[in-house]
Amino acid sequence: MRIPPGDHLPRYVCDACGAIHYQNPRLIVGCVPEHEGRILLCRRAIEPRRGFWTVPAGFMENGETLQQAAARESREEALIEVEIGSMLSIVHVLHAHQVHVFFRAAMSKDEHGAGPESLETALVHPEDIPWNDLAFPSTDFSLRRYLEDRAAGRELHHFATLERRLR
Repeated sequence: MRIPPGDHLPRYVCDACGAIHYQNPRLIVGCVPEHEGRILLCRRAIEPRRGFWTVPAGFMENGETLQQAAARESREEALIEVEIGSMLSIVHVLHAHQVHVFFRAAMSKDEHGAGPESLETALVHPEDIPWNDLAFPSTDFSLRRYLEDRAAGRELHHFATLERRLR
């Protein structure tokens, strides 16, 4: 670990060949799928936060756009096809070295199911969202902004920074 010439931060540098191994934030991409006023939630089957609720989201893969990643995660976690809409939120999760990006999304039908990373899925009315059982603060933030925007008839972009871990 050292500061390479011309850089300003300590990096992992190979002593044998001089290659610099950068560690950069990872992108988590997801969406808030809606069908006829209800929002699709997934109960996580994996850690972290197994058993808690979230919207479909996960790590972006090389070779895909943000929108493609959000749609793929929806297929994998909830067995749904979505039409990805406008960007909803960007949440910087500093302690985890992640950036969470959420989109608005529409489901054309109410068919859904649990993929390998979900215990179950549910289409819920906003008043039935299990706020105390949401897996991540970024999900809570994004769902609240989604509902506020929907009630106001707008589609804003929202930003947040989370600096500490969950207990």
